[in-house]
Amino acid sequence: MSLRLASRGVRAVLLDIEGTTTPIAFVHDVLVPYARAHLGAWLDHAAGSAAFTSIAGQLAGEHAADRSRAEPVPPWRAETTAETRASLEAYAGWLMDRDRKSPGLKQLQGLIWEQGYQAGRLRGEVFADVPVALRRWSEAGTSIAIFSSGSELAQRRLFQSTPYGDLTPLITRFFDTAVGPKRDAASYRRVSTELAQAPGDILFVSDVVDELAAADAAGQQTALSLRPGNPVQAGEARFTTIHTFDELD
Repeated sequence: MSLRLASRGVRAVLLDIEGTTTPIAFVHDVLVPYARAHLGAWLDHAAGSAAFTSIAGQLAGEHAADRSRAEPVPPWRAETTAETRASLEAYAGWLMDRDRKSPGLKQLQGLIWEQGYQAGRLRGEVFADVPVALRRWSEAGTSIAIFSSGSELAQRRLFQSTPYGDLTPLITRFFDTAVGPKRDAASYRRVSTELAQAPGDILFVSDVVDELAAADAAGQQTALSLRPGNPVQAGEARFTTIHTFDELD
């Protein structure tokens, strides 16, 4: 099946990453284990820095919110830098165990991955049709943006370091959960405003049905990404499906 963007009035393509531009396995089998393995070393190196203080403040707030909901969070102590470091390590591990889309955790993971990319230990991965499509859309005058729960920094590093070269010059904007949760329609309305596009002129592509439902509620066009390794979800029949970006002309 082929979706002709021009005939649909699409002026901007908004893309999820995991399961859409990038295999789910890269996130779950490479990035997440890397962040977990290097968490302690990053905390030791960054303790007392501005980045450390910022992350600690954000995660302390999230921890308090979890505790108010009676979540079984590990203790949080922060009277000294050493106590704060131990609290961060325990709580970040707890969040990763639950695959939480925590803004503070995503910022922390992004900083850990940044060191990995800089050291050459990490390299971004995208499906082979992605760079071809990005160039095709860009040449046609279609704006391209990313919306992922991963931090903007992490998104940029992934697309800068692919086997196909640096793809970031083809991408107009990177959005993370600073604009709101990915399953909240208000987030997609904010993205539309930031892109200076009418919602109906934006096509959002994701592998998650609930995200597509939120984008649809905000007035955006949608397409469900059915990449290899993506799990089957209830409600898939509601959405137009694609298996590759070759289907988006």
